[in-house]
Amino acid sequence: MIIVRSPLRITLGGGGTDLPSYYRNHGGFLMAAAIDRYVYITLHQTFVEDLIVKYSKTERVSDVGDIEHPIVREAFRLSGVDGRFLEMTSMADIPAGTGLGSSGSFTTALLKALYTFTKRQLSPAEVAELACKIEIDILGEPIGKQDQYAAAYGGVTCFRYHPSNAVEAWPLPISRETLYNLEDNLMLFFTGFSRQASSILKEQDDKSRSMDQGMTDNLHFVKELGERSLKAFETGELEEFGRIMHEHWLHKKQRSKSMSNLEIDSWYDLGMQNGAVGGKLVGAGGGGFLMFYAHDKTRLRHAMTEAGLKEVRFRFDFEGTKVVVQ
Repeated sequence: MIIVRSPLRITLGGGGTDLPSYYRNHGGFLMAAAIDRYVYITLHQTFVEDLIVKYSKTERVSDVGDIEHPIVREAFRLSGVDGRFLEMTSMADIPAGTGLGSSGSFTTALLKALYTFTKRQLSPAEVAELACKIEIDILGEPIGKQDQYAAAYGGVTCFRYHPSNAVEAWPLPISRETLYNLEDNLMLFFTGFSRQASSILKEQDDKSRSMDQGMTDNLHFVKELGERSLKAFETGELEEFGRIMHEHWLHKKQRSKSMSNLEIDSWYDLGMQNGAVGGKLVGAGGGGFLMFYAHDKTRLRHAMTEAGLKEVRFRFDFEGTKVVVQ
């Protein structure tokens, strides 16, 4: 049996500039942190010639081309695994559609499992780029390259996206003390809303492709905020990072009317009145998790819990997509 796990992620700055429709013209910059909440893929041989695929539903097919799940189908095709006498199962610590990059984590874990089955070891860059090829190039999803790279590399990482499609990745230059303080003071609260990221990102992608000046200016500013956050991390000014995150959220909401709603706005305001320095919805928006940087964790935790939001505690993951059983 092969078991692979791939971490989910939170965005620390520059979110949205990783979409090809933006970075191919202007270049993108983003920082993300992998967290210790995972998507798992198991792959094992059976005595049944058909391929059995289990996720939120179960499929049993004689040919990989008949798989309904598009990512699973294309991953088997890309890896060259014919699927006979195999069963693939997926599990996740947190549901999909909650803004933590689960689709990218699923794809990287599946690819790592399939290529491990073929006895080929892939580097993090190879895993990430193959995942992007499936989701963006083959399936045409209007998404960026953040989730796949953050999952594959793990850690707290900076990514620069070049117009040539090349991606640079390097660890966030941050002291150990600042890293621990960042980890301790970031807090996640589930809003109860889930959504498909592609439905929100499509509006941004369409506007970027049509060179909409308002969208372009917004993303230019978001990229600038990402660079400012990087400087705050380098100098250990985490409260400044929190203030930048608040500024980012105000501009992020301008990208789409679907980015937030009255209930989410009220929870955000509640957090800001009860110990948060800044925050935002993680991921494309529209639901999922509110993330805050807190200067008073206890007060913030009590306020959000009383409002009915469930906290998910986490630590950073520094291993990325990895084989845990082989």
